[in-house]
Amino acid sequence: MKSILTGLVLGAALAASPALAKDKLLLKTPVAFSTALPGLGTPIPRVAEEVSLMSGGTLKMKVYEPGKLVPAFEILDAVSSGKINSGYTTAGYWAGKIPAAPLFSAVPFGPEAGEYMAWMYYGDGLNLYQRMYDDAGYNVKVLPCAVIAPETSGWFAKEINSPEDLKGLKMRFFGLGGKVMEKLGVATSLLPGGEIFPALEKGAIDATEFSMPAIDQRLGFHKVVKYNYFPGWHQQATVFELLINKDVWNEASEQHQRILEGACKASMADSFAEGEAMQFDALQKNVEENGVQIRKWSPEMLETFRTTWEEVAAEESANDAFFKEVYDNMAAFRANYDLWEQNAFLPRTN
Repeated sequence: MKSILTGLVLGAALAASPALAKDKLLLKTPVAFSTALPGLGTPIPRVAEEVSLMSGGTLKMKVYEPGKLVPAFEILDAVSSGKINSGYTTAGYWAGKIPAAPLFSAVPFGPEAGEYMAWMYYGDGLNLYQRMYDDAGYNVKVLPCAVIAPETSGWFAKEINSPEDLKGLKMRFFGLGGKVMEKLGVATSLLPGGEIFPALEKGAIDATEFSMPAIDQRLGFHKVVKYNYFPGWHQQATVFELLINKDVWNEASEQHQRILEGACKASMADSFAEGEAMQFDALQKNVEENGVQIRKWSPEMLETFRTTWEEVAAEESANDAFFKEVYDNMAAFRANYDLWEQNAFLPRTN
């Protein structure tokens, strides 16, 4: 059965297939996430299938599992240098290289998926995203290529009822949320998905966050730690990127460029729908079969996270001019969006 990707991408690409450039392009695409992980790794194989179909086979993408060509945390450098011509990952992994990068991945107390995409495609987000890599000297073209809805807030071996309960924990944590946790006394580390369960099992870390319930379940966190906290204040939405070497992109035909842009844009909708569709079954199984205790943060804990995040955002803005430019731009868009959001949507009830 054809995925919704085909339906969402411009039908003109299919109709015009005989007119597509004869030049062939093969994108060898290592990924940062196993393609067995639903919503996280599954989007890019579908994109690969669609671009081949829409191009009449003149554009192909060969997907390589994590670590097969280059380590996950080396994808940006490898694409930029031309060692590989493309890669699928998330900008939050480049925080150590580019301070503003996590803003294009996930923002604590930040936009949900719909608002994030609105800022990316119809605000200044996408232009700032590309400019970030250009100004930092990376020879890459960036395409947002998947997005997921909120993650769980973390897996813990014990209940967390106050900020004091966090102090001294060793926890795997991603992105800007990790800086919040560090301010609250948590020793954080950023581990690839495949390394988290062994680290929990061996006691190298006490707690972890990674992704949505259906994804975390595949990785087996519930076998070691039983307290799963919500809401995912640190990642209300997470964007994933397809990076293409800029020279390869510039030499590609306009048809191939449009197909890649359209397929990735369609994948944003498809990945969001996939993620939303599978979480309730995972939550139910965790509670009924896996012995997981689902917990929600108290208003006091959420306020602690929020105020600490505001401190982090102010510090990051003071330390890096581009971070400040991006964050201020996003904040201005969100302030305008609030008028729509507050009036158009039904209030959420607990």
